Amino acid sequence: MTIKRLYINTMGCQMNVYDSGQIKNRLAPMGYVPTEKLDEADVIIVNTCSIRDKAEQKAFSFLGRLAPLKKRNPELIVGMGGCVAQQEGKRVLKRMPYVDLVFGTHAISRLPRIIERILETRCRVVDIEISETISPDDFVAGPFAQSNASAFVTIMRGCDNYCTYCIVPYVRGRESSRPMEDIVSEIRHLVSNGIREVTLLGQNVNSYGQKEGFGRFARLLAEVNAIDGLERIRFTTSHPKDFSAELIQCFRQLGKLCHHIHLPVQSGSDQILKRMNRHYTRQHYMDKVKQLKRVCPDIAITSDIIVGFPGETDQDFEDTLTLIKQIGFDGLFAFIYSDRPNAPAARFRDKVDETVKRERLQSVLASQESATLNKNQALVGSIQEILVDGVNNHKTDPNPDEFFESEATSLQWTGRTSTNKIVHFRHGLKQSDDNQRLTGQMLRIMIVEALPHCLLGRQLSSQAPV
Repeated sequence: MTIKRLYINTMGCQMNVYDSGQIKNRLAPMGYVPTEKLDEADVIIVNTCSIRDKAEQKAFSFLGRLAPLKKRNPELIVGMGGCVAQQEGKRVLKRMPYVDLVFGTHAISRLPRIIERILETRCRVVDIEISETISPDDFVAGPFAQSNASAFVTIMRGCDNYCTYCIVPYVRGRESSRPMEDIVSEIRHLVSNGIREVTLLGQNVNSYGQKEGFGRFARLLAEVNAIDGLERIRFTTSHPKDFSAELIQCFRQLGKLCHHIHLPVQSGSDQILKRMNRHYTRQHYMDKVKQLKRVCPDIAITSDIIVGFPGETDQDFEDTLTLIKQIGFDGLFAFIYSDRPNAPAARFRDKVDETVKRERLQSVLASQESATLNKNQALVGSIQEILVDGVNNHKTDPNPDEFFESEATSLQWTGRTSTNKIVHFRHGLKQSDDNQRLTGQMLRIMIVEALPHCLLGRQLSSQAPV
């Protein structure tokens, strides 16, 4: 079989990361091998996100830079997948005449046939058909090329909540869940290939299986917890309105379930939550957090905040700031509201001024950065068990290299605590010690310094992996 090269640019959420893996798995039997070099690719796909306008424009900007490549190599296949493709459909072909393929969020299983059709006829194809249910053929375990210890696993797709700001139901369809046995089988396959941690993905994992009668999410967690060789379980995203007492108890009962939850609140104002169609109140959210902390005192809680939602007054925003302080989040993802096609809030008239939105965003980020640093500093001197992700090649923080200067001959590794804190540490292995890689091992690390976005630590001396 002739080897061909596949380049994928993945944008957006963890689901897109998983979907890109599925694309690679689907095209591998056709001889496509992933490459990181654009100019050697036979197929280039951008897997897009449309949750905010900025993400959508970023996708089109990347496609725009491919025009010279296509001109030099007319045989090159250029494709757009993901949520923007689902949203825009044929309009992409009109806007960008060098794009050969537009495929939506439910079309990945059909991608090999589409590619073959393009190769045979040099036609242009749009496939944005959405299915109401999940077929076993929609997901496939392909050649394994995972380079770290963790993997994403999609357990459901779509959403039935229709928050007024959100485009997801329109680009990923109605909510549907995968059979439990298929999910467990995929995770067993991952574990057999070295994966030690999985993150279960869904727009609202709390409602997993309810429409199909597969059993509740807590039962799925128990099934995954029983898989031999798996060390850790994470999940995202949880909708507060469906966050049950049964699920909260899982943090006490299931030993592999990490002590971290991402629980998006979006706003601290009851008025704004109602306009967002979130189906819970500020007090309901705070009560859930109290129950969580009672069951799992060391749990780390992160969240999402949208600032500048239509109609958000100064008092509404102040309610959000006070909620952030009262909860004491370990981290926040904060975003400026932007209109999205089809989402009802796009038709709301009482928009917030862009300057005000930017000021509010900076206020949230500054407040949370200080809170996160304080939480990290409280861990200095503690011993944390981490799962090693691999060598830290990015070194985006300025301090670790200075801190580890005396150990410059060894590699800088990175891992995460159960509470999802990033930890950088040095180990005596040299780059040539490939047979002694630490990736996937559990280590006890002494935390010696805290930074706003990570921790620095030292491996305990004479310690064997746990």
